[in-house]
Amino acid sequence: MAVIGAAHGIKGELRVKTFTGDPLALGSYGPLHAGDGRMFEVAAIRAAGEVAVVRFKGVSDRTMAESLTGIELFVDRSALPPGEEDEFYHTDLVGLAVRDESGVDAGRVTGIQNFGGGDILEITFHGRKGLLIPFSRASVPEVDVAAGFIRVDTIAAGLAEDADGDGAPDDPRRFDARDRPRGPKDAGGNR
Repeated sequence: MAVIGAAHGIKGELRVKTFTGDPLALGSYGPLHAGDGRMFEVAAIRAAGEVAVVRFKGVSDRTMAESLTGIELFVDRSALPPGEEDEFYHTDLVGLAVRDESGVDAGRVTGIQNFGGGDILEITFHGRKGLLIPFSRASVPEVDVAAGFIRVDTIAAGLAEDADGDGAPDDPRRFDARDRPRGPKDAGGNR
């Protein structure tokens, strides 16, 4: 949910980077837990740019606040609101099986990245690790968390070629990124 940053002032307040849509919502989730089992309760919270300034119960001076820098804060899963249709928590997606168009289990979701242009799934696929595919309806037309899988469209996800133009992917195990066009020869190198 958040990571505790630097102390803010002398009265025990801390700068906290939140991963909630609204940084002030951090105070509404109830007790927050650290990885080592400690519990933190928000006594006061206010916005300060891209972070929140938080005062936790029991933290009353700068020295105490400084000792908390870098602690990651979590909440129990039951405290999270249910997602709307086609909304998923990252933790629900990591570990799901990756199925191709034919329904064959071909790998696993290993992580989710977001570099500013939208979510990207990191997957293993037919033994290849660390592949990145866009998390879009075109690339991932089906997500079934309850059944434990996602289905990928290998052509839309860039995992397979359709060289013959029949709309069906060529053998995805034969895919080799070195076979893809690299741009014009006079473009000044690899692109």
